[in-house]
Amino acid sequence: MKPYARMTALCSLAVLAVTSFSPSTAAAAAGTYVAAPAQSRLEFVGVQAGAEFKAVFKKFTAGVQFVPENLASAGIDVTIDLNSVDSGDKDRDGTIRGPDIFDIAHNPTAHYVTRSVTKTATGYAAQGSLTLRGVTKDVPIEFQFQPAGGGAKLVGTAKLKRLDFGVGQGDWKSTEWVKDEVIINFSLALTPKP
Repeated sequence: MKPYARMTALCSLAVLAVTSFSPSTAAAAAGTYVAAPAQSRLEFVGVQAGAEFKAVFKKFTAGVQFVPENLASAGIDVTIDLNSVDSGDKDRDGTIRGPDIFDIAHNPTAHYVTRSVTKTATGYAAQGSLTLRGVTKDVPIEFQFQPAGGGAKLVGTAKLKRLDFGVGQGDWKSTEWVKDEVIINFSLALTPKP
């Protein structure tokens, strides 16, 4: 191959490489994260007998696709091990895991996945669905996304009604002692997906 022909071929390859690795491709790759379990927190807040209580899930996985300039491709996918619930009270945790509340013998996990993400005045809002006790219902969330070094932090909240998911059978169906509304708080420390 003559020198000028070789140079032309090399230039063509360089152009092809640059075009294939466009900024949007780079941004999508850079915007794929997983939650670091030790630095992340997922909790719910309920009210029992007029007193607020909190419970955390010690085991869950979360995958996040998020680039602020490309919200059309944004998504959050969380799977929760319901057996890992910890409210700081063994008797209450036993009841929560039992057939009248989470029924983990038949429904060991809960799953949340978003359908769309939009920008708001204070951060972002996502429309998504939660599957709990075999029931799937829409649960919107509000959150903030903060880049941090090579990773990011995603902090937010949601509200739901436990009875919409059948969480509360028998005596626990009454809202006299346990409120129907539950608040979800989450703080995810995100690291780039390998």
